[in-house]
This record gives sequence, structure tokens and C-alpha cells, in this order.
Amino acid sequence: MENVKIIALRESVFEDNNADAKLLRQELSDKGCFLINLMSAPGSGKTSTLRALLPLLSKELSVAVMEADIDSSVDAEAIARCGVKAIQLHTGGMCHLDADMCRQGLRALAYEEFDLVILENVGNLVCPAEFDTGAHLNMTILSVPEGHDKPLKYPLMYESCGLLVVNKTDVLPYFDFDMDKLREYALMRNPNIEIIPISAKTGEGIASLAELILKKVKST
Repeated sequence: MENVKIIALRESVFEDNNADAKLLRQELSDKGCFLINLMSAPGSGKTSTLRALLPLLSKELSVAVMEADIDSSVDAEAIARCGVKAIQLHTGGMCHLDADMCRQGLRALAYEEFDLVILENVGNLVCPAEFDTGAHLNMTILSVPEGHDKPLKYPLMYESCGLLVVNKTDVLPYFDFDMDKLREYALMRNPNIEIIPISAKTGEGIASLAELILKKVKST
């Protein structure tokens, strides 16, 4: 059998992106801009959480948002109504953003003008977690209706995130959701992950989440 050269494209793609993400992260730091990559499944409440957070964050920081979706501009329009600059990124069918795609959005946004930029990534628990966007903080939202076992089923999402927000705590009485188990499973995947329960609808926990984000931005 002839020798055939095998090229691990997947590994090469990730390595190239990781190197590019490192450069982007340094570029952002040099300009004094903190980038958060917000990830979750569709319907977890990413946009609703942002709409609750932005008024608090904007009191102390200049903030902008990049909304990534396969199509539509619904989320960017919702954020813009909060009085925050927002742009919509269309991924052309891709279920994630990589570092270069993120860079294109940041430059279109004129990120140098902002202390904090939040990327609301495409709703998906798999692909977005595989690609380093150059963010300083990866943040994920898990909603109560999704169940407490998600860290067991989608480990990379929780391994790659430094902050886990548990949203929709207002419906806890109606679902078989075990907060203690969720903490156990998330910490099993990432012993350093921080966990904050909130309800974007009622406002519970939003002030604590904003305080934590402000602390991270100001300490970087």
C-alpha cells in the first residue's frame, strides 16, 4: 500500500484560529476594549439578559453589542432600542464566529470607541464553543427549562466559559431543575467557572451579574 500524506485540516484550522485569536485579544487590550463572547442555546434568553444588563453597565462603561445570526436583524434592533450601539453580523449559514469574523465585526463597529463590546454569538451549544473569538471572557447562559444536565451533554461549552448564568429562575417551581446538580456538573467540567442565577424577566440577580462584569472589565 502506497504511503499517503494525511493532513489534519480540523487541527490546522483550530491552531490557526487560536493564534489569530491571541493576536486579536492583545489588540483589544492595547486599545482598552474588553470583549465578552456570549454563547448559549437558542431561546435561553441571551438578548433578554443583555437588555436587562445594558442600562446598568452603561452607567459606568461605554458599551456596544455585536449580534451574530445566520439571518435577520431582530436582535440588533432590540438592542439598539436600549440606546446602545449595535450591529448585526450575518454568518452566511455558519453556526459560529471565529477570530477573523469577529475582527471584521469589531472594526465595522469602531471598537476603539468602547470600553466593552459584547458579542452575542449564534445560538448553539456546540460550534461556538469550538472557536476562540479573541474574547477576554466567554460567558454562557443556561435557562431553567433546558434542564440541569446540559454540562454533562455539552462539556466543551462549560469547559471554555469562565461565567455561567442560569436564567429564568422565576420558573423554577414549574420545572424539575436541580440547582445543586447544575453546580456540581458545571464545576465538574470547569472548577473555575463562576455561576450566577438570574431572571432577566423579573430582574433577580441582574445587579449582581452587572457588578461582576464591571469588576472583570475594570481589572483587565
